Amino acid sequence: MQGKKTFTPQLFVSVNLLELVPADNFYRKLLTELDLHFIYKATQKYYGKEGQESIDPVVFFKLLLVGYLNNINSDRHLIAYCSDSLSIRLFLGYDVHEPLPWHSTISRTRSLYGEEVFLDLFKRVLSLCVSKGMVRGKRQAVDSVFIKANASMDSLVEKEVLEDASAFVNELEENSEFKTTSTRKKLVEQHHAWKEEAYKGMPNATGKDKIDEFGNIIRTKYLSNHTHYSPTDSDARVSVKPGKARQLNYFGQIAVDDAHHVITGACSDFADKRDSQCIEKIVELTQENLNQNNIELQELLADGGYSSGEALAYLHQKNIDAYIPNFGQYKPEREGFAFNKEENYYQCTKPKGNQAKLLFKGEKTDSKGYTKRTYRSSESDCKNCPLREQCCGKSTKFKKIDDSIHKEHYDRMHQKLTQNEKYTKKMSRIRSKTVEPVIGTLVNFTNMKRVNTRGIKNANKHVLMAALTYNFKKYLRFTIKKPSVLAQVVSLKQGKNLAFIKSVFLDLKNSFVSTPSFTTLNYN
Repeated sequence: MQGKKTFTPQLFVSVNLLELVPADNFYRKLLTELDLHFIYKATQKYYGKEGQESIDPVVFFKLLLVGYLNNINSDRHLIAYCSDSLSIRLFLGYDVHEPLPWHSTISRTRSLYGEEVFLDLFKRVLSLCVSKGMVRGKRQAVDSVFIKANASMDSLVEKEVLEDASAFVNELEENSEFKTTSTRKKLVEQHHAWKEEAYKGMPNATGKDKIDEFGNIIRTKYLSNHTHYSPTDSDARVSVKPGKARQLNYFGQIAVDDAHHVITGACSDFADKRDSQCIEKIVELTQENLNQNNIELQELLADGGYSSGEALAYLHQKNIDAYIPNFGQYKPEREGFAFNKEENYYQCTKPKGNQAKLLFKGEKTDSKGYTKRTYRSSESDCKNCPLREQCCGKSTKFKKIDDSIHKEHYDRMHQKLTQNEKYTKKMSRIRSKTVEPVIGTLVNFTNMKRVNTRGIKNANKHVLMAALTYNFKKYLRFTIKKPSVLAQVVSLKQGKNLAFIKSVFLDLKNSFVSTPSFTTLNYN
């Protein structure tokens, strides 16, 4: 007969989570593999000896781990998700009838703990990966990613321009990051003059005309970190990548080992920095993490964004064998000029030229802040040269060449990349297939697309938690094997082979057993 299920809530029910959650559940395996008891000692200094008890520090980090494992960015959503899962309740140590901590407790506790607690947890997970042979340490690939800040571009306001430096000193304790010194005043005024001319005739982007006729928000075309700040999150910076909208971001830096794609270093920085300005910080962190596991960093792979004279000089000082393409404006040779390294001058070698010497004139800093060595010829050598116009210009009567003060480091990298192009291309492929998929996974599946907190310290905690979650998932896949599944696959293949042999045998048998068609042979 047809059955019909009716539900009647019971007043008293005896339930055991250990019986309800399967033994092979992911969170039960996670519970046995990850020991977080060290957190009690690491966080003890953040609590007093009196007052109401806080959330258990181990429970707090387990909650965060569940959020990053399931790509949950909201603390409210995280508590609702955990409350509804029996396996997660078992992982947290909360029975069915026990209420979970309030969502605001998570954000308060996250702000309470220092970055060193999160870094210590990251190092412990990394040590687990090292103990299983997942980290080789020979070659590390580095890359970066913008992380959306918890602030809107609509919140940007213009910085106040102080008249002199003394006024700035007097305001150091009163929101000094929201002001700009008198040294920036000229730059700000130039920016405003340009903006007035560029936006002449356009709708007012800060007044009533915020939306155009198609419903699109009208923003100012360019917003500078020198002239604007976000009162919502003062550490967030305006940044942009080609093909993407301007927004307030943080800058995540990731270092990945090429053996099993384990993250060996992770940190957050200000988004108005360049990759080359962040390389020292991520390399120091990676070296420290590897040295604690008796592993030495040998090679570093990065893209052209990490190329700068200061970065190459730092890597050379550290004796790190790096493969970083030089930036696009680098010129290994000056066409028509030969450099005399011993006497430090350029010699013109152009046919039909006057063979002028370009002597060293000192070091100068240009408008962009780059320090360069200047080499210049005398007017008497070049003014009557038949090639002067095409070499120096129509009005200029001398030739000038500017070189970076770090040119020897660029030349050394250029020589390394060109002497064995096959190996260089191999290193480029290794970098791409090592770090880029890891960053894609972090952004799309491990909650690193956006921070739900404010401040650079909390952003750094966010990056560390996403990185250690990724490493721990890799560790579980590496250590927990599934022989039953492999055995089923092998038996299935064997069964298919046996069935094929049987079918061939039956075909042969039928061909012999069936009535043959005889042919009459005529011997006459």
